[in-house]
Amino acid sequence: MTNTYETVFILHPVLSDDQVRETVEKFEGILANKEAKINHRENWGLKKLAYPIQKKKSGFYTLLEFSAEGDVIDNFELELRRDERVMRYITVKLDKYAQEFAEKRRQKMKSNA
Repeated sequence: MTNTYETVFILHPVLSDDQVRETVEKFEGILANKEAKINHRENWGLKKLAYPIQKKKSGFYTLLEFSAEGDVIDNFELELRRDERVMRYITVKLDKYAQEFAEKRRQKMKSNA
């Protein structure tokens, strides 16, 4: 049974735009290889952190929303931990209310664009 998940990860601020794009594509590829379906991706850009992480005060934020089997998450998070470009990450399973909210947020973003 597939579940819907949302992962937000923070990349080092010293990366170039190409390196950030390459890193995000790498993680999308990992999910695709595990037969996960990417539902949505948001690049939030360079943001100031609430507190320093690894002596850095900012980072590139990216959100990935995807549908996958539960066993895919362990492998995906292992790859996030192994990559030195990732400072922090969090993965949450979305319930039906969170999925509805995410859909409304996407529709709002489309209408504002």
